[in-house]
Amino acid sequence: MSALEPRDAGADADVVPAPAALPPLPEGGGSVLDRAHRALSIGIVSVVLLIAFEATAVGTAMPVAAQELDGVSLYAFAFSAYFTTSLFGMVLAGQWSDRSGPLAPLAVGMSCFAAGLLMSGTAATMWLFILGRAVQGLGGGLVIVALYVVISRAYEEHLRPAMIAAFAAGWVVPSVVGPLASGTITEQLGWRWVFVGIPVLVVFPLALALPAIRRTASGPADPTAPIPGWDRRRIRLAFAISLGAGLLQYAGQELGWLSLLPAAAGVALLVPAIRGLLPRGTARAARGLPSVILLRGIAAGSFIAAESFIPLMLVTERGLSPTLAGLSLALGGVTWALGSWVQSRPRTEPYREPMVVGGMVLIALGILAAPSVLIDGVPAWVVAVAWAFGCFGMGIAISSTSVLLLKLSPPEEAGTNSAALQISDGLSNVLLLVAGGAAFVALGGGAAGNVAMASVEPSSHPGAFVAVFLPMAAVAAVGVWVATRLRAVPAEA
Repeated sequence: MSALEPRDAGADADVVPAPAALPPLPEGGGSVLDRAHRALSIGIVSVVLLIAFEATAVGTAMPVAAQELDGVSLYAFAFSAYFTTSLFGMVLAGQWSDRSGPLAPLAVGMSCFAAGLLMSGTAATMWLFILGRAVQGLGGGLVIVALYVVISRAYEEHLRPAMIAAFAAGWVVPSVVGPLASGTITEQLGWRWVFVGIPVLVVFPLALALPAIRRTASGPADPTAPIPGWDRRRIRLAFAISLGAGLLQYAGQELGWLSLLPAAAGVALLVPAIRGLLPRGTARAARGLPSVILLRGIAAGSFIAAESFIPLMLVTERGLSPTLAGLSLALGGVTWALGSWVQSRPRTEPYREPMVVGGMVLIALGILAAPSVLIDGVPAWVVAVAWAFGCFGMGIAISSTSVLLLKLSPPEEAGTNSAALQISDGLSNVLLLVAGGAAFVALGGGAAGNVAMASVEPSSHPGAFVAVFLPMAAVAAVGVWVATRLRAVPAEA
């Protein structure tokens, strides 16, 4: 049986075949860089490099852009606009890929991504800048799901962990170089060049990836089966989840009585949308695929919500410069890639679930240890070490959830399930950032939107930071339990 044939949904996902039982290696070799896969691998990793560089570089230039466009009051929306439209793009890409293959959504997504950057880079007002970010987010959502479908279709099962690890490795150089390069360009040429310069780089990955995808992963998964129609209900739910997330983020930053109205509207939109877009049993951590998707959200949301407050904590409480505070997280990019590489080794495959449990423990401990620098006697570098260990755990956990999702998804459902995984990831980021930001503001820490600003006023509110990190550590600890439920329940005879 081919490694890409549909699997029984009730199969035990933890039963790992012996090396001799793995699918035979392709004629050209057995790696992601052999003749059969080289162009495709280089092309899609180049796409990841581009997205990673944009994510790290744009974050550095954003404060200057907001100030020049007289839009500091709308600063948070420049981030949330990207996120909310990306949620819609993920669902759209899932259906599109399952119907006709990942080629079209990837090409359209990259085009939207580049167009959004150009719109933001040439914007004369903050609202036009935000519109560009929304277009860019739609493209980003299309691209990320399409890439997972490409891996599912174009790579044998035993090669997929290596490609997931390559995705993580693609973030290492941008996480270190991106902020420094963006800062230099912003100071020497202006912030607009950070946005208008990146679209030129889109040509190379598309030129490599699209022809290879056309040869190996285009068209429906089963060409003989009828092409399914668009699920309009899921499209409506995707719109609802995007709008609901945006309303909740707005309400979480306002923290007034009037903000209760958009908060209630956001919850009313989100609850049915989440139930409709995520697999049944996700909320109760049902074994197998639902727990894989839930764990992705728990790991990503708790970690990113905590990480967002580390630079601000180091600047306001320990007096570090914004540059040094940001660089304290740079080592994490390396250890994240290392953790992803460890999970990709064939020898570790039989121990994937215990590895994920250990990764979640490291994440929880990293988040818990970070606010120890609020104690004057604790050196500031402790947070860098703690976060490096947490990132190692993230490399194991995040990459493993991607591998397990593809393992548990038949090819014709890879797009829909990949979209669910990314929705869990992205939605939890917003919800936990809203919760952490609200607690931070309530205890006098300042507006959550100031986290990314370089000109943060010195303050002393250690309790506000503790109110962020301790709950996030508790959420990650729940993830340790969820990680014990990744094994699917065998189907009854």
